[in-house]
Amino acid sequence: METNQKTESAVQDSLLNSKLFSPMHLGRLTLAHRVVHAPVTRLRANADDSPSDMMVEYYRQRASPDGLIITESAHVSRNGRGYLGGPGIYNDFQLEGWRRIATAVHARGGHVFMQLAHDGRQSHVDLTDGTGPVAPSEVPFEGQALTHNGWVPVSPHRALTVDEIHVIIEEFRRSAERALAAGFDGVEFHSANGYLGDTFLQDGTNKRTDAYGGSLENRARFVLEAVAALVSVWGGDRVGVRISPSGQWGAISDSNPPATFSYLTEQLNQFGLAYLHIIEPRVKGTETLVEGQEPVAAAQLRPIFHGPIIVAGGFDRDGAEAILQRGDSDLVAFGRWFTSNPDLPKRLRLGLPLAPYVREAFWGGNEQDYTDFPAYSEPAAVAASVESASR
Repeated sequence: METNQKTESAVQDSLLNSKLFSPMHLGRLTLAHRVVHAPVTRLRANADDSPSDMMVEYYRQRASPDGLIITESAHVSRNGRGYLGGPGIYNDFQLEGWRRIATAVHARGGHVFMQLAHDGRQSHVDLTDGTGPVAPSEVPFEGQALTHNGWVPVSPHRALTVDEIHVIIEEFRRSAERALAAGFDGVEFHSANGYLGDTFLQDGTNKRTDAYGGSLENRARFVLEAVAALVSVWGGDRVGVRISPSGQWGAISDSNPPATFSYLTEQLNQFGLAYLHIIEPRVKGTETLVEGQEPVAAAQLRPIFHGPIIVAGGFDRDGAEAILQRGDSDLVAFGRWFTSNPDLPKRLRLGLPLAPYVREAFWGGNEQDYTDFPAYSEPAAVAASVESASR
């Protein structure tokens, strides 16, 4: 009994000093804590790219009172897909599935933003109805796309015309309208991980010489016009933007990331955004995993951005608490740990054991290791530990 009382007292002391579990305002939302569900790609949509019953249940389980969920990427066009099983928001018939997700999250008192994306050159003709992937410029790279034939090399891409760029921006705007009609609380523009927005921004993939390439101002134009389109639907305080200043996914690169991302961040201030979502560089000891350049992290962009910042990047509770206490971020997004812990905010708050995640089930599959992870209980925790040890 005395041991239990000491444990409870330690938890209470920890919570008193915790910023992770303090409330805050995010745009029009009031959040009870700062644990955010990251936009994690899970690839379990129906064959027509509409959200599946599995997806509805997955997000329902992970909703918490006045907590924030950011969904996996919703593609704004048929030829913007890079992975079989990724959901779409490019057609009205897909609205009902998304509406069910929003309703399920709201029923548990949570809030939910939809991430909007175009995968650009990270695609294959089998996913784009034979039209071929698109990008700001033709810069060959060795990537892979997930098709009916499994993981295959991406198809050669082509450079977009200016008229086609305008069409894609309009697709983002129309998808934002659908997200609003589906009852979401906001949208996030995906300009990270080497997808279309990111490839326009960084000079390793943008070799254009027109209004969408060359100078920093021109390379940032696509992102800023797309964000403006979303804001025209939602208002700035219900729109977020995700960036990966030190990422290399999709063979992305830039000659001067600090200058590029500082400029973009400064320009984003004009919209009064709900947040800026930054994927942090991964670090082992004192050596970053990003080679050949200084990493750009939230600490460098914090003085520039005028609104709340969300960070993501493999955080545990201690790491999340530390970056919040330093003031480099306002919220922390968790991805992998949310896949196996539907009640992650509660577990982090009370210091409960975390169920191990299953990498093999991250991208595609059925309900197994997706919606069958239980909320915490002593018997369930013991059973999960035994099962994990037997794998």
